[in-house]
Amino acid sequence: MNFIEDLNWRGALNQVTDEEGLLEAMAAGQIGAYVGADPTAPSLHLGHLIPFMVLKRFQRAGGKAVIIVGGATGSIGDPRPTTERKLLSDETLAYNEEKIAKQVTKLFGSDGTRIVNNNDWLGSLTLPTFLRDYGKLFSINVMLKKEIIASRLESGISFTEFTYQILQAIDFLHLYQEEHVRLEIGGSDQWGNITAGIDLIHAVEGNDAQAYGLTIPLMTDASGKKFGKSEGNAIWLDPEMTSPYTFYQFWYNQADADVVKYLKYFTFLDQDEIAALEKEVAENPGGRLGQKRLAEEVTAFVHGQDAVAEAEKLSQMLFSGDVAALSVREIEDVFAGVPGFETTASSQNIIDFLVAAGIEKSKRQAREDVQNGAITINGQKETAVDTVIEPSSQYEGRYVLVRRGKKKYFLGTVVK
Repeated sequence: MNFIEDLNWRGALNQVTDEEGLLEAMAAGQIGAYVGADPTAPSLHLGHLIPFMVLKRFQRAGGKAVIIVGGATGSIGDPRPTTERKLLSDETLAYNEEKIAKQVTKLFGSDGTRIVNNNDWLGSLTLPTFLRDYGKLFSINVMLKKEIIASRLESGISFTEFTYQILQAIDFLHLYQEEHVRLEIGGSDQWGNITAGIDLIHAVEGNDAQAYGLTIPLMTDASGKKFGKSEGNAIWLDPEMTSPYTFYQFWYNQADADVVKYLKYFTFLDQDEIAALEKEVAENPGGRLGQKRLAEEVTAFVHGQDAVAEAEKLSQMLFSGDVAALSVREIEDVFAGVPGFETTASSQNIIDFLVAAGIEKSKRQAREDVQNGAITINGQKETAVDTVIEPSSQYEGRYVLVRRGKKKYFLGTVVK
């Protein structure tokens, strides 16, 4: 399969400006493609990962990968469908740029990928030069018809955000001239910005100039929910913001109805491998073999193979209940989302402790659960109702971990 056929099979193609022309350009010799990311946060998230995966596929098909960290465009903000973006300080932008540059370097390695910052060329533009050399080439009538701009006309849009598409167009022109880039890749919401870049290239270089745009579809799960959102929380690529274990679990917990789609999109497994996993999911629903492979592949791509091994080790420890040897960092990571409570550092009878923590509703129920072996404290099953709990005896005196039954965990924070 060629590059486009592969994207279509994976469900990863929304629009392309000239499919035949793009394939001919790729066949004629190595051309470049680029993806841009504005440093509006100190980390990329899953929404950014989607176009980066397509760029990686383009690279594997023989193309050159170029990534823009948008130091200049990030200082302005790509228009959102609703309201104006809050402008970031120079210090915040610089910090975010550095963090994101490190992330994309890790994703693409040292295999010839070019990572550039558009502040290097946009930052030196004077206003007269911008208006004379570029503003004259853009029609207000055309700009107003761009979907994202049209959606903001009623609520209002600043001149700053209105001109964002011109800056992104200049990016494409610059990379066309300096890096032999012929393709821009982006999300479906970037179609207007991408076509503006193609129009600018044609205006400057001539209508025969080879410039193409490709967008990816908005990813949703089987229920139609926007992909990558979990209870309103982004899944970040920075391991300090979303740990590799949490990242791994996000993929492992995907529904059977979605896993094959995500295997196609977020892994580099071939058709035969994915077909075998699809058969396994159909014949053994709930077996989670497809989810396990998905979690392994995506976590390895983003965080490396060591992170996969660590995530699987923690998962096994959690499944078996062997949590006594976990470090404080691992406790905070693995049990970040479980019900929490506060407790003092002083010694407490186990029955009083369970009721005070809200784990048991009554002393009678607490005694029953303890005697039945349903209560585990810090990995140790407790069956005696006269057991004395020392909340600060483990995990550096900061936490006490309680399990009721086989799966229900509670994390207590020791207040001193």
